[in-house]
Amino acid sequence: MKSARDITFEFIQDGYETIHRYSRGKIYASEFRNYCFDDLGTEKNMKHFGNECNVLAEILLSRYDLFVAGKLKTHITTNLSATELEEAYGNRLRSRLREMVNLIGFDMSVQDKRK
Repeated sequence: MKSARDITFEFIQDGYETIHRYSRGKIYASEFRNYCFDDLGTEKNMKHFGNECNVLAEILLSRYDLFVAGKLKTHITTNLSATELEEAYGNRLRSRLREMVNLIGFDMSVQDKRK
């Protein structure tokens, strides 16, 4: 489990290696890692040496290709609706998320378990 915000902070320090780390894993590794990205949508676009990037969008798009190949599972937690996800990441990623994830929604009246 990895916080979406923490991943973007890693991008500031490590650059595009961060995207590779969470999408495809180590360069010469034959096994891919399953991740849970916590609180998707709380992060912002980040810059590395002046290049702005939507880090989680790039990671999820790369993981989608591996998902299609049958090699990878990705778990996501978010408080955003599908419309809010589309506003943050675009229609292309929203479409792929529909295929990649099983939605587990909670009624607004459900008590918050974090308390």
